[in-house]
Amino acid sequence: MGDGPHGRGSLRATARRYSLLPLRIFLGVTFVYAGLDKLADSQFMSASGTGSVGEMMRGVRDTSAIPALVDLALKNPEGFGHAIAVGELAVGIGTLIGLLARLAALGGALISLSLWLTVSWASDPYYYGNDLPYMFCWAPLVLAGAPYWSLDALIRRRRRGRDQVGAWR
Repeated sequence: MGDGPHGRGSLRATARRYSLLPLRIFLGVTFVYAGLDKLADSQFMSASGTGSVGEMMRGVRDTSAIPALVDLALKNPEGFGHAIAVGELAVGIGTLIGLLARLAALGGALISLSLWLTVSWASDPYYYGNDLPYMFCWAPLVLAGAPYWSLDALIRRRRRGRDQVGAWR
């Protein structure tokens, strides 16, 4: 493709190429912040008490779509809280730097899905709960990954370079 109105150098092509970057930055920063916020909050990481993950899970147990999932979390609320926080942190970092970006996005979608089915399920109307839109925001990144400005792209370019060098030997 040339540099014409629809070629590689056009503004439209550049916008298309980088269109997922704002979404990656938003979701990555949000999930890193959410993970760090939980890890830094000793109150949240408690099994009981105001603002604790245990209290939150007990509060949503009877209104969640999958009470058995909440019961599982309530077996070890501190462990569940740490797992969610570390998961959010890993998903956020992976998304921001574009390392295993599709896997990170899938993790983000699964975290959002599980939170929607438990914590925000009873939101009425449904669009007041923010976990459902987050789940759908992850979908384009699950499908496309991070083809630009990412470690995945850098690794892919280096592999291609090695493959081309090896083909000439």
